[in-house]
Amino acid sequence: MMDTAGRPAKDKRVETAIHHWAPRFVSSGVPLTDFEEVTAGISRWDEWCAAWSARAAMHEELGRKALAGGYRLSAGEHLNRAAICYHFGKFMFVHDIPQMRAAHRKVIECRQLALPLLPHPGERVEMPYQGRSLAGILRKPAGKAPHPVVVMCVGLDSTKEELEVYENIFLARGMATLSFDGPGQGEAEYDIPIRGDYEVAVKAVVDYVTARAELDHGRIGLWGVSLGGYYAARSAAFEKRIKACISLSGPYSWVETFDSRNELSREAFRVRSHAKDMDAARENAKTLTLEGVAKNISCPIYVVGGELDKLTPPHNAERIAAEVSGPCELLIVKGGNHVANNRRYMFQTQTADWMADILRK
Repeated sequence: MMDTAGRPAKDKRVETAIHHWAPRFVSSGVPLTDFEEVTAGISRWDEWCAAWSARAAMHEELGRKALAGGYRLSAGEHLNRAAICYHFGKFMFVHDIPQMRAAHRKVIECRQLALPLLPHPGERVEMPYQGRSLAGILRKPAGKAPHPVVVMCVGLDSTKEELEVYENIFLARGMATLSFDGPGQGEAEYDIPIRGDYEVAVKAVVDYVTARAELDHGRIGLWGVSLGGYYAARSAAFEKRIKACISLSGPYSWVETFDSRNELSREAFRVRSHAKDMDAARENAKTLTLEGVAKNISCPIYVVGGELDKLTPPHNAERIAAEVSGPCELLIVKGGNHVANNRRYMFQTQTADWMADILRK
């Protein structure tokens, strides 16, 4: 089929990705021109990963040339940009696992190359987890150790490599960051399925934090975005070493929003929860709930929702805030979409300031 301008019509999955995630791509570091040019050239979902990987390869080449020339800062910026473009090529491409994994390897490779070149350098870490390990990125701020640290939980289609912008805001305020791929996420998604009791994974990460002398074991914050907003809130109810928690557009009950989510999101959950079909995925979705759990969140928590969020409507944030037992800040961002990615200036620095104030005490 052709559109009204005589170009191939975009299939529904491509339209969904463009409509739902444009603000997220750009606010996470994808240049606007890249987004416009790459998506303009895609009509079928099958083309998505290859198109984004081609654009990412251009940024990777710029980064490698800068590095060879000794321009370390520039190289880090180019390589980060490459990593984020590779990431958004693979992020929902679960129908072609070999192609998705190839792009994912490039995400990890480019981010790994960039980490020592950043103003706040980072290191890859691996944390013991049930006979396996969870991969993370640890970055530390300037100043004297031990540092307060924010453990960062990603969402359904995110990975630790997507969080550069969020990490920088915490680092600038004197907090270390530890972003990690939990069950069903990033490096763990192929072998370890999504689990509703995500506090098991967070416990493993906090155990790792307490083994690092340069991190302050008494000043640990927890942060989560989208489905990671649920993971963070859920974990704060059980992991009492957490001093403060930020939950951004986290669902209260995943199954309540499951059927209304777009095809890409439902299929990504099915694959990453290792379910054989959508009925089994829906059963898995029922295990992701704060029912009877939110009341046990006693540490300070900052809950954010988007007024116009269709994926996780704002009543989810309101319900979490209403049930916690500890101090709570609730912000429903006016005009905000999912995670208010179109209004990040309304919550991003504000929540970081809030976390810094608590972890300084």
